[in-house]
Amino acid sequence: MDDETVERFLQDGFVKIEGAFPPRVAEHCARLLWRETGYAAEDPATWKDPVVWVADMAQGPFAAAVNSPVLHEAFDTLAGKDRWQSRYSLGSFPLRFPHEEEPDDAGWHIEASYVPEGAELPHTNLRSRDRALLMLFLFSEITEADAPTRIRVGSHLDVPRVLAPYGEQGADFLTLGPQVAEASAHRPLAHATGVPGDVYLCHPFLVHAAQPHHGTRPRFMAQPPLMSATPHELERKDADYSPVERAIRRGLSGED
Repeated sequence: MDDETVERFLQDGFVKIEGAFPPRVAEHCARLLWRETGYAAEDPATWKDPVVWVADMAQGPFAAAVNSPVLHEAFDTLAGKDRWQSRYSLGSFPLRFPHEEEPDDAGWHIEASYVPEGAELPHTNLRSRDRALLMLFLFSEITEADAPTRIRVGSHLDVPRVLAPYGEQGADFLTLGPQVAEASAHRPLAHATGVPGDVYLCHPFLVHAAQPHHGTRPRFMAQPPLMSATPHELERKDADYSPVERAIRRGLSGED
């Protein structure tokens, strides 16, 4: 995590860490995920749905994947030392299978992270309450033919000005979806491709989307949040801003 990598995170909104955890750990994780689907890995006839969502997984291989030394160093660098929470599980797994049906979850969006009192839907606010990073953990080889997550490069800089009018309360993901999609429509496209063991660390405001899978190999990936241990601050007296905070400030100023 050198200065060049941090600058790339500030500019693009994400960095790819190749080999963030060992391939053998990814293989063990994939085996456990297959068991959760009820599908047979060697029999495509059993792959009945385009997307299978698997809930939080906390077995040993998943804990090992998220706690590699290189990832802890990256969390300290991007989110700020002592400003993120340790985790031993990996959140939700959208496992995508080759299928004729089009999934209904392929719209451009940012992730929500909390539900305010009295609200029904998850929200996001300008300080990215509770969420330090969005993470993409790859447990299968993913090429552009395997429904990789689509990323709008630099879109995290467009989102702060969308969120600013909503104040501390923030807004729900259904309200924000069309707005962040429009605000970031001019951004170039990237795909979260890679091999088992690669991890994408993304700014919480990065605009991204799923896509239909018309390839031949299932896509196994996790997209857990790295949760915040302390609130993000946009006006620090000591100016000790994390790269996540610096990017939000950059976006508010209109600097690209």
